[in-house]
Amino acid sequence: MTDFITRAALTEDLRRLGLVAGDTVMVHAAMSKVGQLLNGPDALVGALLDATAPGGTILSYTDWDARYDELLDADGRVPPEWREHVPPFDPERSRAIRDHGVLAEFIRTTPGARRSRNPGASMSALGAKAEWLTADHPLDYGYGEGSPLAKLVEARGKVLMVGAPLDAMTLLHHAEHLAKIPGKRIRRLEVPFATPHGTEWRMVEEFDTSDPVVDGLPDDYFATIVREYLATGVGSEGDVGQAPSVLVDAAGITAFAVNWLETRFAGPSVSSP
Repeated sequence: MTDFITRAALTEDLRRLGLVAGDTVMVHAAMSKVGQLLNGPDALVGALLDATAPGGTILSYTDWDARYDELLDADGRVPPEWREHVPPFDPERSRAIRDHGVLAEFIRTTPGARRSRNPGASMSALGAKAEWLTADHPLDYGYGEGSPLAKLVEARGKVLMVGAPLDAMTLLHHAEHLAKIPGKRIRRLEVPFATPHGTEWRMVEEFDTSDPVVDGLPDDYFATIVREYLATGVGSEGDVGQAPSVLVDAAGITAFAVNWLETRFAGPSVSSP
């Protein structure tokens, strides 16, 4: 007989790791590492809601599954012959990007979920603060001030990595935005938006999140920051299901990451939006 892991067992694991009632938590998960779940990824979604109830909120990075980057020209524009074929971003319908696992799409499509309206930095949330977290997401510099990530820090929230690689911690893009360091790469690209009047195209500007924001950093430097933060004696580690997991304070690791970057790269000239 298959030894299933239940929603109740996951809830206990999450509480042991440090989630408590009222927490706002951003979650990244590698579901294949969690084990055989009774009811699949929905069991983890339910457990997260149970572990933070009452008054809790869960947040996930969704991005969107557009996959038209290879069409962009040197100025970030879509050639005329392709424009009518690129589906516009619709926060109610556009799928979460598949590159970061299945959990984000499960959260996005759970009844009551809210999704922010910045395509590439799109976040979905469930729970007490879902509306606030996802509202008024700036279309430019969507990992910075006013973003769901900034609000997660403001709310004294947490970040949970359930079997996910530490270099996938999206919150650290917020630290990249905040860090006063020179030479930050900026990316501009054309995005189609679904509106009641049809598709509207808009240029969106952002610090480049596809690679480290400045030269001289390894691709997985986020993982280094997380490990060094944990080594200071903060955060917690343990298993959720069968997945080695990490829980950290959002404000704490953001401040640590900003200092980490500025210590290494601060100079006389600073890139800013």
